[in-house]
Amino acid sequence: MSGPRTIADFKARKPNGEEIDLAEKKGKVLLVVNTASKCGFTPQYDGLEALWRQYGERGFEVLAFPCNQFGKQEPGTADEIESFCKVNFGLSFPLMAKIEVNGDNADPLYDWLKSEAPGVLGTKSIKWNFTKFLIDREGRVVRRYAPTDKPESIAGDIERLL
Repeated sequence: MSGPRTIADFKARKPNGEEIDLAEKKGKVLLVVNTASKCGFTPQYDGLEALWRQYGERGFEVLAFPCNQFGKQEPGTADEIESFCKVNFGLSFPLMAKIEVNGDNADPLYDWLKSEAPGVLGTKSIKWNFTKFLIDREGRVVRRYAPTDKPESIAGDIERLL
């Protein structure tokens, strides 16, 4: 085995710094997304929340990773981000700690996601906020979605995996 092969090989952090072993998510369908509070795509939080409410009881989760790498559109602290999302979008799914998704300090999870599902023309970078990755119950990347792909357009793909 050369390097990680499923999402279960990674860890993530909650905003309070507590580490989560993503192996705990095995058996669930996941949508991993880099988010920002001051982006033109920020209203997609509504769609992500709707997916979470619609499919959560069937084994679906959203893993949202705030990121400040695109236009400095996520400058807040963990508390500010969480408060903004709850007040403006009624978010009930958990947010992860703020991370970087590109460059030397990119989170290892995102390096893996990008290698498993490269972008247009095989690019191994994230172009903007709200790039989404759908993960099946075995922890494998099924598909990458562009920031312009609205969460509701992914519902059929989620449904098939559940």
